[in-house]
Amino acid sequence: MQKEKVIIIGSGPAGLASALYTGRAGLKPLVLSGLEFGGQISLTYDVDNYLGFADGTTGPDLIEQMSKHVNKFDAQVVFEEVTEVDLKNGSPFTVKTYGKEYQSEALVIATGASPRRLNVKGEDTFIGHGISFCATCDGFFFKEKEVCVIGGGDSAIEESLFLTRFAKRIRVIHRRDELRAGEQLKKAAFDHEKIEFIWDSVVEEILGDDKVRGLNIKNMKTGQVRHLDTEGVFIFIGHYPNSKLFKGQLDMTEDGYLITDEKMMTSVQGVFACGEIQDRLYRQIATSVGQGSGAGIMVDRWLRERGAF
Repeated sequence: MQKEKVIIIGSGPAGLASALYTGRAGLKPLVLSGLEFGGQISLTYDVDNYLGFADGTTGPDLIEQMSKHVNKFDAQVVFEEVTEVDLKNGSPFTVKTYGKEYQSEALVIATGASPRRLNVKGEDTFIGHGISFCATCDGFFFKEKEVCVIGGGDSAIEESLFLTRFAKRIRVIHRRDELRAGEQLKKAAFDHEKIEFIWDSVVEEILGDDKVRGLNIKNMKTGQVRHLDTEGVFIFIGHYPNSKLFKGQLDMTEDGYLITDEKMMTSVQGVFACGEIQDRLYRQIATSVGQGSGAGIMVDRWLRERGAF
C-alpha cells in the first residue's frame, strides 16, 4: 500500500488549485486525475471570463497551464480512476483505484459535477463547438446569433435571460407545456422580446459541420418532427454531483452535493471538498480555483495542527 500525506481526487481547476497550495507547502500531493484530465473545462473550447487572460484562451490550454504550474511544486499527477474509498475509521484514509491501493492522512475531494446530457445524436460531436452547458461562460461568443435553450426550470430560464444580452433570438425548447421555473423568472422570460417558447418538444438530433447549424425536434403530442436553424444549443436539464463514491460516508444534500464548512471540511475530519462537488450555485472556473486554494490551505493547517510533520 502506497502511503501519502495528501491525496486529491480530481484534476479540474479545484483539484489542481488544491494541488498547487499543498505542493507549495511541501506536502507532495498525489492527484488521482480520473479518466478525464481537467474535468469539464477540458470540454470547453473558448474561455473568456478567467481573470488574467484578456485575450481569452481555451479550456485545454488553460488546464495545460495549470498543470505546468502545479508540476513546479512536486505534485504528482497519476491517471487513475478511484473505485473505492474508506473514510469510516478516520485518518489515514484508504483510496483504491483499478490498479492500486493508497493510504492518505488527508483527502481532498474535487470530483465535480456533470451536466445532464440529452443523449441524442450529434451531442457528443458538438460539445464545445456550439453546444454549451453554461451561458455565463459562453454567452459572449453568440453575439447577434440565434440560439436554443433546452429545459424549463430555474437554471434554463435564468440562463435564457442572461443570453438576451448577446443573442439575437433565444428559443426555449421544453418537453412540457408549462415551465417549472419560479413565477418571477417566468414573467421576466414571457415579457422579454428576444425569448420565444417551443412547448411539448424534445430534441431528436443536433446537426452541423464544424459547429452546430441546427436541430431536429419532435412534438411529444403530435409526433411531428421539424427542423430549426440555430448556431448554439444551451442545455440546462440539471447537473448531478459525482459523489456516488462517498454515499453513506459523508454528509451530503438530498441531491448529492457534499456539505462543507467554512474551512472546506466535510463531515469527516481530514476530508475536504472543493469545486462543483460542493458548489451548486456558482459553477465557475474562478470560484472552483478559489475553493480549491482554500482547501489546500486548510489541509496544510490541519496536518500541522495534528503534528503530522
